[in-house]
Order: sequence, then structure tokens, then C-alpha cells
Amino acid sequence: MTCTQHPLAIIQLERPPAPVRERIGEQARWFIDALDLTPHDYIICRPDLGETLPEFSAISGAILSGSWAMVTDHAEWSERTAAWLRAAMEQALPLFGVCYGHQLMAYALGGEVGDNPRGWERGALPIALQPGTQSDPLLQALPSRFSVWLSHRQTVLTPPPGARVLARSDGDDCQIIRYGPHALSVQFHPEFDAHIMQACLPEGADFNPAAQPDTHQPRLILQRFWQSLRQREQLSA
Repeated sequence: MTCTQHPLAIIQLERPPAPVRERIGEQARWFIDALDLTPHDYIICRPDLGETLPEFSAISGAILSGSWAMVTDHAEWSERTAAWLRAAMEQALPLFGVCYGHQLMAYALGGEVGDNPRGWERGALPIALQPGTQSDPLLQALPSRFSVWLSHRQTVLTPPPGARVLARSDGDDCQIIRYGPHALSVQFHPEFDAHIMQACLPEGADFNPAAQPDTHQPRLILQRFWQSLRQREQLSA
């Protein structure tokens, strides 16, 4: 795999509980494995540990991870990352938010985030693309309905002004949001596989990995984002 001239920033937002870490590691590792990244392809930033968020000119784009935190807690590191996101949008930095990262992007850009009134979405569940959205560069040729891995209690209640909702589910009206040509976020976890999903569920939760539906389409969306960064770097080289 050819590495980018500038690395991808994986913005890891806190860390999993100890039992999860012991079984499957932390969020950044899940993205590294999902994209088959080499050490030259990425950097990891931990704003929750007080680390400075990367300079826009030093990276090709950023993925914002999920978290066990809540956006509505307004933690210092979360608010600082939200301010960074607003500046990143002004600089047209490619952004891809996942779960907490999805909610944080929506909040940072003027949307509303809160407890999901329909409860906790978790496991492999179907989402539906909205009409006309399959022309989106990250969604091209995907089926109108496909299954994704989900685990979230909060959600985007109202998307930011000017944003476009590209997919919904029975339990969430904002499964994919497009904010502009370079920025998209998803409520689900494209970096998950059945093993990660099982490890993230509460102990005793009913889950049979062998009985889960095919979930390769979400991974394709994430891979296309990474491919778009490499193509962008090659054009600017």
C-alpha cells in the first residue's frame, strides 16, 4: 500500500472501559486494522489526554472515533475538539466522524445532540439510504438498505444548518450526514466487526456472531474515505 505524503489523523476520543481494552484494544487500533494502515500512514491524537490537535497542513484528513463519553457532558477536550472541527471545516480538511465523532461534528457545526428518544441502538441493524444519495462519492453503488454495527444512546436530534441527511434507520433519523464536499459522518461503526461488537456489548447481552448479517458495506464507506485522501495527496504531489 502506498502511504500518503501527509498522514491520516486518527482522533481517538477517550478510551474504552478496561474489560473492553483487555479484549480488543482501543479505538485507534480498530481503524488501523480496518484500513490495513502502515505506521507511516497515520498519527494518533488523544485530546482527552491534553494532546494538541494536529495542524491542518500536517495531515491529509482526520477520522474522529467513537467514545464511551457523551457529547452533552461538554468535557474540555470535547469542546476543544469541536472548536478544532469548526476551523477544519473552514480549511476544507477531509473529515470522517464515527458515532461520538459523528455527534461531535454535528454539534460543533450547529446541530443538536441529545439522548435518543427511541432508546439504545445496538447490534447489527439495517439503515436506509435516502433517495438520490447514491451519487455521493462514498456511497456510490451501495444498496439502498444494508446492515451496520451500532451502539449508541445519544444521537443527532437536529442536523446542522445546510447539512444533508443521507441515511436513516428505524431508531435514528441521522445515520449519515454530509456537511460539505470534504466532510461526512456516520452514527454507526464501519470499523467494527462481529468480534469488536460483541466485546463492546454489556456482559450477558444476547449476541451470536455467526447469526449476524453481512456488514461489509459500512467498511467500504470508510475505505473509500481513506482512498480519497490518497488520491488527493497524489494530485497535490
